[in-house]
Amino acid sequence: MSKPDYFPPGPPLQTPTPPREEPARGSIWPGESSANMLFSDKKARFVNDIVTILISESSLGTNKATTNTSRDSSASAGIDAFLGLDHSILSRNAGMGSKIEIGGSAVSNLKGEGNTSRGGQLVATLSARVTKVLDNGNLVIEGKRQLSVNNEDQYIILTGIVRPEDIRSDNSIYSQYIADARMVYTGHGVINDKMKPGWMTRVVDWVWPF
Repeated sequence: MSKPDYFPPGPPLQTPTPPREEPARGSIWPGESSANMLFSDKKARFVNDIVTILISESSLGTNKATTNTSRDSSASAGIDAFLGLDHSILSRNAGMGSKIEIGGSAVSNLKGEGNTSRGGQLVATLSARVTKVLDNGNLVIEGKRQLSVNNEDQYIILTGIVRPEDIRSDNSIYSQYIADARMVYTGHGVINDKMKPGWMTRVVDWVWPF
């Protein structure tokens, strides 16, 4: 099984280089950057700045449905005269009595019940890099982490958009404030392979009609 392409082999990815504004002729001011802002916190504001993401995500969903229906119906009818055909039928069937009677009944019941529940929790701390500054000042961030222990690889990938105002004074932000957030926590290795059914089991489950 091939490894996921979250971290492709080879040299590290090249980080985007923001365009550098040349200072005016005769000026010694190099331009605004995170290193020379005297009256603001050391928070991420520019491309390639680093921001710490405090991931604390939990979800819980439940759904329950119950159906209970019942129907009981009956019908009866009797024919005293029907163009003389009733006398012909009665004469041939002596046990039917003096008239033709028709009756029937039906009973149906349906009961169904379903219950489903799903929950998950992810707690981690991840440093992300600003990859783009939008026109309104919001920051597009991307963070990746790979941890390899005993040939078992674990990956955490996070992308999204944050507002500079939501970044705290210690240059960290909670994951709840990330818009268009995409978080992936997965792994590759022996443990991950053992958690999946074998290929024959998957084939049988796919073709088994019952």
